[in-house]
Amino acid sequence: MEFIAEIGLNHDGNFDLARELIRQAKLAGADVAKFQFGWRCKPDEINCIDADRAAQLKAWCDYVGIEMLASIITEEAMDLAHHINLSRYKIASRTVIDKPALCERILAEGKPTYVSLGMWDKKGFPFGEPDGKILHYIYCRSKYPTAPGDMAAMPGRFHSRGFHGYSDHMLGVEGCLLAIARGARYVEKHFTLNKASQVIRDHVLSATPAEFRQLTELGRPLSQLVDLMEPPS
Repeated sequence: MEFIAEIGLNHDGNFDLARELIRQAKLAGADVAKFQFGWRCKPDEINCIDADRAAQLKAWCDYVGIEMLASIITEEAMDLAHHINLSRYKIASRTVIDKPALCERILAEGKPTYVSLGMWDKKGFPFGEPDGKILHYIYCRSKYPTAPGDMAAMPGRFHSRGFHGYSDHMLGVEGCLLAIARGARYVEKHFTLNKASQVIRDHVLSATPAEFRQLTELGRPLSQLVDLMEPPS
């Protein structure tokens, strides 16, 4: 069971804040601090992460003892991930639809890759069946925020040959706990220090450090209980 704190663009373009978000995520029990490479990333935009800045963020993650992960949204973002030698990758829902060739390139590297399917509306999986090693599919809904009524299609059971985990856009942490109760091994939740910020829409649906701590403190023993009742497949 692992918990991913999706920092994304919630640093608001302030990379001192990004470092504090990383630190607070670790203190709240997160296993991974996640960013987005290649989205709103021009020099005058809020998420301008160049090679030097990426290396600084990676070094800070290493220092505080949390893994760094990133969604790879462009070819240049892939180069950035290579520069800091990320051990695995995330593919965002929109990238699955807009850039399938990039997705195939990412998967061809052979590193564990987590593919969100929030916009996928076809039968089956876009890149073949998950193998439980390299290719992992993540259930989510691309609505910000997601209403409880939009969650009816959540899998009844998460497993390595279907949906491995869950990326949450709901208010609160209840959706994450429901996914864990159904066997999710990977839970991703947006993370903020200020839910009232209007710089990025994600703040309002993000967890504060206290909320994320609640999620990890409830979620880990819940996952262990699920495993005792039905070992992961």
